[in-house]
Amino acid sequence: MNIIFMLIIASLFIAIIFFVLFVKSVKTGQYDDVYTPSVRMLFDDELVDSTLSKKKIIKNQPTK
Repeated sequence: MNIIFMLIIASLFIAIIFFVLFVKSVKTGQYDDVYTPSVRMLFDDELVDSTLSKKKIIKNQPTK
């Protein structure tokens, strides 16, 4: 019977440690954005192309 109490205490101690670590990671912003980092590399070309096209438009405008 004593081993059951020891296992319950040990499991509660481990659960409290994991809960404290989880709260700490949420407060530091680790779980803020999960989707964007995984697809950011897919949109890098579009960002570069749009900045290049803006530069081309600016260069082609006549000066006043």
